[in-house]
Amino acid sequence: MKYLSLFLILISSLICSSISNAQTTVKGTINDTEGNTIAFSNVLVKKDSLSSIISYTYSDAEGKYNISIKKSGEYTLVFSSLGYASQNKIVIINEDTDEINVDIVLKGESTSLDEVIVLAERPIRVQNDTITFKSKYFTDGTEQTVEDLLRRIPGLQINSEGTIKVGNQEIEKLMVDGDDLFERGYKILSKNMPAYPIEEVEVLKNYSNNRLLKGVEESNKVALNLKLDEKSKRIWFGNIEAGHGNDGFYELKTNLMNFGKKNKYYFLTNFNSIGYDATGDINQLIRPMRYNEPASIGDNQQVRDLISLAPPQLNFKRRRTNFNNAELVSLNAIFNTTEKLKIKTLGFFNADETDFFQTNIQNVTLNDVNFTNTEDFQLKNRKLIGFGKLDFVYDFSKTEMLESTTKYNSGNFDDDSNLLFNGISTRQDLSHTNTLFDQKLSYSNKFKDKKVFLLTGRFIDEMTPQTHRLNQFFYEDLFPDQSADNVRQLSNNKMQYIGVNAHLLDRKANDDLFEVQVGNELRRDRLQTSLELLEDDVVSNRPDGYQNQTSYTVNDLYLKSKYRYSINDFAIIGEANVHQLFNKLELENSSDNESPFFVNPRLSLDWKINDKNRIRSSYSHTTTNAKILDVYSEFVLTGFRPFTRGTGEFNQLDASSVTFNYELGNWSSRFFANTFLIYSKNHDFFSTNTFIDQNFTQSSKILIQDREFISINSKLDYYFKFISSNLKLDLSYSQSEFKNIVNDSELRQVESTTIGYGLELRSGFTGWFNYHLGTKWTSNEIQTTIQNSFTDNVSFLDLSFILNERFYIQVESERYEFGNINLDNVYYFADLEAQYKLKKDKWTLGLSGKNLFNTRQFRNFNISDIGSTTTTYRLLPKYVLLKVLYRF
Repeated sequence: MKYLSLFLILISSLICSSISNAQTTVKGTINDTEGNTIAFSNVLVKKDSLSSIISYTYSDAEGKYNISIKKSGEYTLVFSSLGYASQNKIVIINEDTDEINVDIVLKGESTSLDEVIVLAERPIRVQNDTITFKSKYFTDGTEQTVEDLLRRIPGLQINSEGTIKVGNQEIEKLMVDGDDLFERGYKILSKNMPAYPIEEVEVLKNYSNNRLLKGVEESNKVALNLKLDEKSKRIWFGNIEAGHGNDGFYELKTNLMNFGKKNKYYFLTNFNSIGYDATGDINQLIRPMRYNEPASIGDNQQVRDLISLAPPQLNFKRRRTNFNNAELVSLNAIFNTTEKLKIKTLGFFNADETDFFQTNIQNVTLNDVNFTNTEDFQLKNRKLIGFGKLDFVYDFSKTEMLESTTKYNSGNFDDDSNLLFNGISTRQDLSHTNTLFDQKLSYSNKFKDKKVFLLTGRFIDEMTPQTHRLNQFFYEDLFPDQSADNVRQLSNNKMQYIGVNAHLLDRKANDDLFEVQVGNELRRDRLQTSLELLEDDVVSNRPDGYQNQTSYTVNDLYLKSKYRYSINDFAIIGEANVHQLFNKLELENSSDNESPFFVNPRLSLDWKINDKNRIRSSYSHTTTNAKILDVYSEFVLTGFRPFTRGTGEFNQLDASSVTFNYELGNWSSRFFANTFLIYSKNHDFFSTNTFIDQNFTQSSKILIQDREFISINSKLDYYFKFISSNLKLDLSYSQSEFKNIVNDSELRQVESTTIGYGLELRSGFTGWFNYHLGTKWTSNEIQTTIQNSFTDNVSFLDLSFILNERFYIQVESERYEFGNINLDNVYYFADLEAQYKLKKDKWTLGLSGKNLFNTRQFRNFNISDIGSTTTTYRLLPKYVLLKVLYRF
């Protein structure tokens, strides 16, 4: 607490001293010798012509520029643009000078030597949808990884988990010299690849994953491309990092890569026991989600596990509770075998053994039932995953290509928990596997300049068998007169999917866009479950009502049409998706068929008022078909207490929604605001009819009508030049309602409200010191026949110090406060990272300390419509790692 207060005082002093300094605005217009304005010219501020860049900007489309200088003195302004001779201008800043006007005229310049044109170099180039940043103008030599470099590029934002955003939009991919290795798992590249070989960073706006759709589809995606310098191409390079600390904590990472013109290789290993989830990013490669994108059929097809013994998702850094022992090997390669054929390979192997500890005190408060359950829970997860991916891209010509993607995933999982439930010692075991085969083919033909035809086919086969066992029998009231002392459940969920889609995109001469799709998707699920009551290891009974033999087939024949009508910067988009379904549901003793027909319409508006104001809005009505886990008819044990079952019949769910989005500014503006509103009404939805007992619960899905949901989220981003810092405000509000039946009650109305508000301030100093601080409150309230509410707060302060080119220190501190707990509910954390370069780009020593306050547990509070739960989690203890990094 003492150190946190000192940090806050230090930050406040720095901000106040920065505010007290005067600043002068230098502005003007850049023209050529004929009086024409020069757009996107570079304006650099230096202390003298030979020193490093203090600040920079570039002129707008009208040739105007505006830049601030904070300290008095003599400065050199450097004006440059492609095709023009650079010009320097000296300005003198006094403390009482508020504004200086400097207009400049650049003379055209080009030197021809044997048909070679020598032009001036610019730190930033803007060309159509591509913005290029020269790395050397934005670095100071302390950057170790690509992530460190990207943090210094204007307009790019990287959060603590490594997610990269341009403005408020996450990037689609991170490429190297135009080739993509990891798709959505780009963090593996950004967090590990060294920064020094990167010569340029390209921001690609309006990006298309399919090159033939560029300029045809309506895309707002953003991607990044890293361009290497020539000396780093066609050679092997990488690094090895090893760390060891107290209590056996360790980390070992290696990167080996070679990026040639024809072939590219990236090899990665990660072994650690410090809580780092080595598969968190690579898992996004297995099932990347791209909704409403051409050739993306089947992305939402997946088998869901009936039972999961996994740690809960916490509003907390997972690495603090993740007692792990992870081993990961990833091998990636790209082969440009011919000018027409490109082959991409990816393979990884991951083994991990994690431990998780928590204690729950659950208070159930109902009209006729009131009890308290205590659970002391120790979970061990073991997993062994192998994944392989093979991509072929064959270009028949510049306008015709074929893409093939083949994936295979095999996972073996063994989960067991030691549970002390109301004083009774219980052991729970879950063994399960996942086998996935996924094959996709896509043919693209740009048969006219603005017309593209795509034909896509996909086949998916996935299976998840599970064996779940409890060594205690808690269900005497549910199964009276049974001679049993333990329980076992066997289950298997299989899915096969076949889809084909034909898609035509036609961009009209007036910029209108017409799209039409015809396709058929067939999915067949088979769910088998069997609950067995055992005495010792002998099956004594397989009770009726707890055995499932369900086959569910859905064939969706559809026609989708979409038209975007544009009037200057205003567009109206109309969509109509027509579906003819053929459903077949086979239960153990019955079979039924249905053929529902429905239309899903959507109307959207897109108005680009000007370069800094944009409004998007839409209305849609959707009908969705029930899934396999909605329709099975008998009970399944989905934990050690809950039994659940589906409806046992066909269902389609209707919903309507309205969205509104307003953007003020853009990602490169000093001020950027984004407000998003969604209102939805479920005309019918799945709810539950639940019977609650202290030892078990039984829930049956039921169909209920009318439920509403509203959510408003606003993000504001403003850059204060006078303190070189970026301020972010995040405001959110959501309200939802739900209806259910508990213990044969009347239909209950459940209302839930969540309010969030927070702010962040991040500096962008060019000197030795930077900071990042913020705080956020989240308030939750649930109201039924009872009312529960609580408010949580999370605050943080991060400080970084670049003492010189060799020595770097970063301190991260956090404060958590959880509401509605009578005991001490405030927790503090501090982490430290320090690095010292023994030899530039070769040897680096590091010191990493986590949980330096040695906080061993934390406790939070959750509410539901039946009561409340107080949960205590065990945390990784304090550890300090001494690390060494070698680059080659």
